[in-house]
Amino acid sequence: MGAECNPSEKRGFTPVNRTAECPGQTLNIDLCFVPACHTTDLKLPAVSGSSGRLVVERCGDAASAKSYPGQVFAEIERPYAAMMQAFVAASHASAAEIAPHPAATEKPAAEELPPATPRALRLRQAELRAHRRQVRERRTQEDAAWRTLRMQRRKQAALAAGPRKRGGGAAQAAQWRALRQQRRQQRVQREREDAVWRAARQALQERLQHSAVITAWIAILVITDNCTRQCLGLPLFVAGAKVTAEMVVTALRALLPDELQFLITDRGVHFTAQVFQQLAAEQGFIHVVIARHRPQSNGIAERFVRTLKEWLADKVWASDQELAALLEQFRREYNDRPHQGLGIPGLSPNEFAERIWLM
Repeated sequence: MGAECNPSEKRGFTPVNRTAECPGQTLNIDLCFVPACHTTDLKLPAVSGSSGRLVVERCGDAASAKSYPGQVFAEIERPYAAMMQAFVAASHASAAEIAPHPAATEKPAAEELPPATPRALRLRQAELRAHRRQVRERRTQEDAAWRTLRMQRRKQAALAAGPRKRGGGAAQAAQWRALRQQRRQQRVQREREDAVWRAARQALQERLQHSAVITAWIAILVITDNCTRQCLGLPLFVAGAKVTAEMVVTALRALLPDELQFLITDRGVHFTAQVFQQLAAEQGFIHVVIARHRPQSNGIAERFVRTLKEWLADKVWASDQELAALLEQFRREYNDRPHQGLGIPGLSPNEFAERIWLM
């Protein structure tokens, strides 16, 4: 006899994806923020401005990304027993990393650079330069002393024309060989010190580059059609972090389609302001606000922002005009390239829009 199903038992929830039935019926919008200028060697950070102030992620190395033992289960082609053994091994390794090591209480070496703010890194850089100057001054004195010894040795060799005392010449030669050996060891030690200094300087420069504080931002309003995935526009705001709901509403008025019925946003302050509700009343659409901590409810806009930033990652701009030209180029390319998330995979948003009007 088979086991009966318990109605009170919890079951997993399978989300259902629904999109608009025709173009212009529903829009997904969002705000994203990018630096006012950008070069290819700088990473575009993830930025949140829904609270009215910018919250910027810390840019770190890819190797510092979080890992967890359960990642082994993503390798679905591996046998079950092998995955379980790998999971156990990863769990033990993770526990060992968390447990305090006896050497953890020791003072770190001078070459180690603990996590620090850009200000602390610049102070460390200044200390490194000051130490380097002291090393150069010490080496200058050592080189001067060595030149003096060499001159004395030459004078002694020039004056040694007459008969020497028995054993005296051999003793001086042995002493000179010892001094030359010390000089060679000194040069080897200098090469080691130089290598350590160059490595420390390079590490500081890389850390300063990754921890560079961006002070100027540009806000981009993302407007995407829920049915066709067409990007209707990408107006930007040089006000950046100080962009207001009034600015957003003014940009939207020029781009909203006449047939709009629903407009989906998150609960950011720019979209919950009174001026935004007035726009909804005037234009006759329903403002759909997604649930808190559920960005996937506005997944079309979120995914568009991700695609946009991936495209901008290797682009360079030094002004808002250059960025605006790049955004227009991206919008054209995005609307003309195939999209797998459409009802007819393989069509571009523009092609899908034309096809759906013919249905």
